[in-house]
Amino acid sequence: MNLSAVKALIAANVVVFAFQHVARETLEVWFALWPLQAVDGQSLFHVWQLVSYAFLHSTSNNFHLVFNMVGLWMFGASVEAEVGPARLLACYFASVVTAALTQLYVPPLMGAEPGPTIGASGGVFGLLLAYALLFPRRKVIPLFPPIPMPAWLFAGIYAAVELGLGVTGSQAGVAHFAHLGGMIGSALVSLQWRRRPRHA
Repeated sequence: MNLSAVKALIAANVVVFAFQHVARETLEVWFALWPLQAVDGQSLFHVWQLVSYAFLHSTSNNFHLVFNMVGLWMFGASVEAEVGPARLLACYFASVVTAALTQLYVPPLMGAEPGPTIGASGGVFGLLLAYALLFPRRKVIPLFPPIPMPAWLFAGIYAAVELGLGVTGSQAGVAHFAHLGGMIGSALVSLQWRRRPRHA
């Protein structure tokens, strides 16, 4: 029986979310993605946070976890069925890491206030791009507006919106540049798939 990487990722996120309710802020202090610069006189960044932050979500807003897990399933399941669990995981974690690196370096250049970053969105945006590259003409129905559009257009619109919101800073509290960074990691991995097709 083949194990599903997408289901394993979703299960891991749900389990960690449950631990967050028990441990409260302790997990965030150690495993959220903290800025490279000191916050309140303390340097809280550790290298493992480049991955661990993606398994944490806001405990005050359950929709943060729900939307990310829906996106992970919506795009990840099809990508995994096409390229296999190993490549799915490579794409996801490459997206998570490049999202983290982007968040560490770009927002400070834009004058953003330093603070922790949590959430699987960088990985989900990476899977969105992988989905669009694999199935560019497949129809996707966004929540708003609920108009069917090809996956390539859906991914392009999302990228443009994230770039606009990130540059203008008009939606505080959302790591827009991390989302774009996740797409960069996905693009780097997805291009390798075309060079080295999967063998049965």
